[in-house]
Amino acid sequence: EVVLVESGGGSVQPGGSLRLSCTVSRRTPCMAWFRQSPSKGREGLATIDMSEDKKVADSVRGRFAISKAVYKDILYLQIHDAQPDDSGMYYCAAGGWMDCHPAADPYLFTYWGQGTQVTVSS
Repeated sequence: EVVLVESGGGSVQPGGSLRLSCTVSRRTPCMAWFRQSPSKGREGLATIDMSEDKKVADSVRGRFAISKAVYKDILYLQIHDAQPDDSGMYYCAAGGWMDCHPAADPYLFTYWGQGTQVTVSS
């Protein structure tokens, strides 16, 4: 079993920045950040695989970045120039060997964190 715990969510003004963290009990071949919102449903945002290949969804490219702490199993999602549409519950997820990409089927990710809420408003 893999345990994931997200943190770092909160309220931010439009144009602001936020860094989300996900502490992982064990690294898996594909790690991802997803967002769930009433307006857009569940969206894959970014992924990182075992070779540190990072992919970001077109919808947030240039504003979101995924990274992993060196020597620690902590996954990060950096959000820049936050927009009201970025509001939602953010989840990190762990999956096995797959085509590791933000468009991957969420059902391929076996383990999920409890989520951290991000609210973007003035």
